[in-house]
Amino acid sequence: MKLQLHIFLLGLLPLLLGQQESIQAHTSPGENTLEEQLCPENQNFQFLCDLKKSGSDAPSKSVHSLRPSDIKFMAGIGDVETRPDPGTADAEKPPRTQTGPQQACMGVVTVLSDIIRHFNTSVLRPVCPLGEREVPHSGAEDLWTQAKELVKSMQENQQLDFQNDWKLINVFFTNTNQCHLCLFTQQQSNVTGAMDKLTATLDYLLQEVPKAFVNLVDLSEVVGVSPWRQGTQLSPAAEPCTCSGDTSKLSKLVAQWAYQESWEHLLASSKYNEQESFAVVFQPFFYETALSPLSEEWPLQDATTLALNLWNSMMQPAGQKDEPFHANERRLMKCPSQENPYLFTYRNSNYLPTLTNLREKSEVRDGTEIRCRDKDPSDTIPTSVHRLKAADIKVIGALGDSLTAGNGAGSKPGDILDVYTQYRGLSWSVGGDGNLSTTTTLANILREFNPSLKGFSVGTGKESSPGAFLNQAVAGNVAGHLPLQARRLIDLMKNSTLKINFQEDWKIITMFIGGNDLCDFCKDPAHYSPQNFTDNIRKALDILHAEVPRAFVNLVKVLEIINLRELYNEKKVSCPRLILRNLCPCVLRSEENSTELAALIEVNKKYQEATHQLVESGRYDTREDFTVVVQPFFEKVDMPKTSEGLPDSSFFAPDCFHFSRKSHAHAASGLWTNMLEPVGQKTTRHDFESEIDIVCPNEDWPFLRTYKNSVQGHGSHLLCQDRAPSASPPTSVHSLRPADIQVVAALGDSLIAGNGIGSKPGDLADVTTQYRGLSYSAGGDGSLETVTTLPNILRKFNSYLTGYALGTGSANSTNASLNQAVPGAKAEELAGQVQTLVQRMKDDQGVNFHEDWKVITVQIGGSDLCDYCTDSNLYSAANFFAHLRNALDILHREVPRALVNLVDFMSPSVMRQVFLGSPDKCPVQQASVFCNCVLTPRENSQELARLEAITRAYQSSLRELVESGRYDTREDFSVVLQPFFHNIRLPLLEDGRPDTSLFAPDCIHPGQKFHSQLARALWVNMLEPLGKKTDTLDLTADVALSCPTQNEPFLRTLRNSNYTYPTKPTIENWGSDFLCTGWSPSSSVPASVHKLRPADIKVVAALGDALTTAVGARPSNSSDLLVSWRGLSWSVGGDEALETHTTLPNILKKFNPQIFGFSTGTQEETAGLNVAMEGARARDMPAQARDLVERMKNSSEINLEEDWKLITLFIGGNDLCHYCENPEAYSAGEYVRHIQQALDILYELPRAFVNVVQVMELAGLDQGQDGKCDTPLAAQSNCTCFRRSQENMLEMQELKQVNWNFQSGISWFSYWHQYRQREDFTVVVQPFLQNTLVPLNERGGADLTFFSEDCLHFSERGHAEMAIALWNNMLEPVGHKTTSNNFTYSRTKLKCPSPERPYLHTLRNSRLPQDQAAADPAVLSWVVPVAAAGGGLVVGVGTVMAWRAVRRCWREHLSTSC
Repeated sequence: MKLQLHIFLLGLLPLLLGQQESIQAHTSPGENTLEEQLCPENQNFQFLCDLKKSGSDAPSKSVHSLRPSDIKFMAGIGDVETRPDPGTADAEKPPRTQTGPQQACMGVVTVLSDIIRHFNTSVLRPVCPLGEREVPHSGAEDLWTQAKELVKSMQENQQLDFQNDWKLINVFFTNTNQCHLCLFTQQQSNVTGAMDKLTATLDYLLQEVPKAFVNLVDLSEVVGVSPWRQGTQLSPAAEPCTCSGDTSKLSKLVAQWAYQESWEHLLASSKYNEQESFAVVFQPFFYETALSPLSEEWPLQDATTLALNLWNSMMQPAGQKDEPFHANERRLMKCPSQENPYLFTYRNSNYLPTLTNLREKSEVRDGTEIRCRDKDPSDTIPTSVHRLKAADIKVIGALGDSLTAGNGAGSKPGDILDVYTQYRGLSWSVGGDGNLSTTTTLANILREFNPSLKGFSVGTGKESSPGAFLNQAVAGNVAGHLPLQARRLIDLMKNSTLKINFQEDWKIITMFIGGNDLCDFCKDPAHYSPQNFTDNIRKALDILHAEVPRAFVNLVKVLEIINLRELYNEKKVSCPRLILRNLCPCVLRSEENSTELAALIEVNKKYQEATHQLVESGRYDTREDFTVVVQPFFEKVDMPKTSEGLPDSSFFAPDCFHFSRKSHAHAASGLWTNMLEPVGQKTTRHDFESEIDIVCPNEDWPFLRTYKNSVQGHGSHLLCQDRAPSASPPTSVHSLRPADIQVVAALGDSLIAGNGIGSKPGDLADVTTQYRGLSYSAGGDGSLETVTTLPNILRKFNSYLTGYALGTGSANSTNASLNQAVPGAKAEELAGQVQTLVQRMKDDQGVNFHEDWKVITVQIGGSDLCDYCTDSNLYSAANFFAHLRNALDILHREVPRALVNLVDFMSPSVMRQVFLGSPDKCPVQQASVFCNCVLTPRENSQELARLEAITRAYQSSLRELVESGRYDTREDFSVVLQPFFHNIRLPLLEDGRPDTSLFAPDCIHPGQKFHSQLARALWVNMLEPLGKKTDTLDLTADVALSCPTQNEPFLRTLRNSNYTYPTKPTIENWGSDFLCTGWSPSSSVPASVHKLRPADIKVVAALGDALTTAVGARPSNSSDLLVSWRGLSWSVGGDEALETHTTLPNILKKFNPQIFGFSTGTQEETAGLNVAMEGARARDMPAQARDLVERMKNSSEINLEEDWKLITLFIGGNDLCHYCENPEAYSAGEYVRHIQQALDILYELPRAFVNVVQVMELAGLDQGQDGKCDTPLAAQSNCTCFRRSQENMLEMQELKQVNWNFQSGISWFSYWHQYRQREDFTVVVQPFLQNTLVPLNERGGADLTFFSEDCLHFSERGHAEMAIALWNNMLEPVGHKTTSNNFTYSRTKLKCPSPERPYLHTLRNSRLPQDQAAADPAVLSWVVPVAAAGGGLVVGVGTVMAWRAVRRCWREHLSTSC
């Protein structure tokens, strides 16, 4: 270390010019004293000492128990000079004055005297004798002269009791040749020589001055001398001193310490420490960081700073004076303690010189052994780094700083000077001294697998020494030096000396750097920023990646350096704190809880995080023969402790900073273990206190672990290079990057809660376990390499992400964190989850609720569907919409900075496909317990059709809510629909059955493999712009994790996708497009009804009630009267054409434009053969039939015998509405009898095809209308039974029973023998209304566009749907007809006759087997519980209630006794 000697007290000399040249005992009245001139305010420091703790009032008899209050007199001798004026520094040497040095000395002793005055108010004025002669002489002679003058002055001082008063004398001296900063051997002669020159002065003081405490103050680094003056210097300026050996920072610091220690040892063992009334103590002054001789800095500015540092040094025990001098930092004044109230001498400090107290130790053996059965290399030299075994490694190298160079690794305890030595052969990552049984290093471990390993370092020396080989670490280097090290390493590997096959040999290179960067961070935060640190590592890795073939690079994370403070602060542990503090000032100087320390800790973490992100970007995985793997065993380091609980210094070199041999062995073990651990499961906290255990490679997977070969069954690999957050925290959700996300949360049901994810196959009971840590949207178990979840993906961008769940447990458990999903939860309970989540976020100390950006995933609806059939009103789509909206409204209102993922629920069809498709693997017998409404309906049943309709309505609710723009009103909040769950493609086994391995043992909940795919799909969706989001998930596909791009770095929202939600086209009319070909009639008029083609029909007619007269098909101008729009009637209306009005006659017009009988308009005169009457009941059908027959017989347009007639009969609604008034008159038997009478009358007509349409389910028609109908109209006034049944469950069940009996009773007509006797007549029952499904709008409520104003009759749209359903039924074979209506808009739903089946279907041409024709129609599954009257009804209701109780018990798993 080279120092320029400096002069302090800037500006002090001009202040003093013109003042008197000698100390005067008195001043004239009104004049300021010299000390007042030097320290005019005398408040340049704050006195905080408690004088009560400074000791007793009795004066001390021994210098070794001398208290500040005992001091009566203060003096100083030596040359302390002010800084020269910078303007004259290069000018001709100014004339020498006799005031500067003496007055500068006075500035220091005056401040010291002022401090002492707080302890002893009678302390006398300090003295600094001039002591110079006209003829120049040496500094030692000048000191002796000053000493004599001082003694004379004290003897003559009338206020001083020379024999009995205690005196504090400061002897200031300097070294100008800087030999004091050379190595120990050079220092010895320098210190001895200096002591010889001081001996005369000290001896004189010892002999002449009783009761004196002498500070020997070395100002070599503080004051120096001006270039034109040679003052009190112990060596002339012209005397050169060239230091040999190491000139690194470490060597300079060790030299500083050794210099101080030499003086301490010399004085402690001298005669000056043997007296009771006299002592000499060395007081060193070293800068925090030594300045270069060429430096233009002049750090010392005032006497107070120097005096306070000197005082504080006096307050420290000898041998522990380790606080460096801070020229520009005004430190608080230290105080004597109650335990140590005296000034410290060598005796009362119990000083033991370190340099002569080196402990001899026997040869250290830190070796171990490895017992691996497989130590063989690969059968052939691998070509992929991902298939690399330990024995395949042929070359080893390392880059880094002194921790890799091995500084002090082999030093004896206490031998601080030996820390210079670089024990490269002991280096943890590349040393090769001895073998594994004596020295544990990575190289020696690898030599157990390949004894021919090359490149390891041996012995001691620098990077250029012969034994360094490929250990090219350089002591003192920082990250910025790594590129040069990498270049030198490559050159050495290519050099023929080591006989390395550069192209073919596999190489291990370990890079470890960062300690020195952190230690100096506070000096230049910009230079040592995480960005620069990472950039420098990147440059070095880029060189290796570009030029080194077949290489496995270990990038060891920088250690958690803050723990060094624990060792430094423990005074019971002997450490050279001067060295330690100067080696790492930014870590050790900062006060606890200071902003500086917090900044350092944050930078330390960012160093670790940034290097991790650099490597995980995939930047170095572009070649098959090269990879870089982050080894994190140093990431979290606990200070090893002794049995007494103190920091164990045996793990450190004598300087307490570098590693000892023991730590090198542990580091080698930690690195080796990391190399064999899969990425994502690597140890991040190495236990230095445990015994070293060298693990063996896994026999099933013996390769060194890389990012690619570490990805296990449920893990993923993220190859994103840009993982940086925004330059500043974004204020808009539309400019949100993945790395900006700080909090993750989730709401929902058992799918989000994680039920059964980790359950073993067949362990059905374990499905109740909530594996929240594995949940795709909120789990944080493991890492991305082992568990693919959204949080684990986001943690690759921000390792400080919080909110994710771990392990198992309920929503209330600590592990759940912000995963507040509850198994079995329905949409109604979602708002409660939101409120709980909001409160948890506010209470969480790790969440800055207002500033942190949050991703919240919401998925709900599955449990609602599972219960839909038990209460279709409670679980209606309208209610689902309202509950979901309420929950999202709370989030929108209360949560700042949030992006909400709204995810679709699992389609019931997927559940059914898996559960019912594998009866041998799934618990089919418990279907009603798990999800009754989804799993129990039969195929093609009414219940299943209803389930599919409500599912679509639920999904429409999700879309409508998001597309409404309701949640895009704030800049920091948005809800985005992620549609990946909309269509699930299940993998099938070879036998065609679904692969149940993707599911939990209940075959309903997704397993971990399924959750992994969900997480990948959700992540991909989040980065896809709206309008281009994937809405299909193939569970067998290899879904690659997408990356943000430079042009599209944000999570996608509506705005940053530049997307506009599609608008629905306006529907102008309810017509249909006719796509049938081959419209021609039969070649000749058919004689058989069983060969009747649509084009053969000449006449249409209809019987019925208001639904056939089309009451209310269009809105009425009158609020009291509904108009009959007969021309729009589904079965017989003929207004305009099919393109604008879909009716059965308009369809038939496409086959025969001359068809007759249809009605038009609203007038009775244009009713045609529509004989239906408003309010008609079944009892009116015979009369209508008679009227129709008469009209046909009397019509001149009809050839009664030749024309084929199509007659539609539809009746029963009014009978059901009035059933409760007279059950006997409106019984099913009477209903069937009246219709039979009508059919008997129609049987009189030749060539007739009669459609009998089953009455609709009246009760079902009202479901989901949510009270939005006009109550004064027909629904209330004309349907009293229906109104009453709504208030009475038993009456409703009875009405449903009667409704079903009506349908069942007339279903026989297709099979009745009497209507099958003639070839030209048939009756066909059309059952499309058998299972009436309420048409739903996109929000899940009743779609009132299908209904008239009274909500009981059909609108024009409803009539169109009825016409389509009737027509399609007519073309379907008997026994295979559609039994439900499909209320979805399409102009192309009309079926067409086919060449194979060109006829309208009758029983005979449907080729229905005879036995089936004779059998009863199938009983609908939904009516089984109420199929029987009385007791059957009770049993049915009881069954439903019991089923619900059992399922609730299972879901809540409260006990096993349910």
